[in-house]
Amino acid sequence: MYRPEPIDTKDIHLTDELSDLRELLAKNTHDIWSKRRIEEGWIYGERRDDVKKTNPCLVEYENLPESEKEYDRSTSEETLKLILKLGYEIRRKNSSRE
Repeated sequence: MYRPEPIDTKDIHLTDELSDLRELLAKNTHDIWSKRRIEEGWIYGERRDDVKKTNPCLVEYENLPESEKEYDRSTSEETLKLILKLGYEIRRKNSSRE
């Protein structure tokens, strides 16, 4: 039986800047998901229907229900926290050095 054992990241806290990045990642995650679904022939529909390939979440991120946004945010946040937990640094490139 499969038992998921994700790495515990409860001790990692995101800075305000990384929280902003989390939101950008969440939006991008939704856009990637949507693009794949559309390429597979899915279209917007009031209800999810796997046979007709309709899904109510094929809308812009800003128009998603908060519960759907939270799913993408959670995935993005846990990814950022894991990167930090593993000892990597996340920093924005200084635009004056470009």
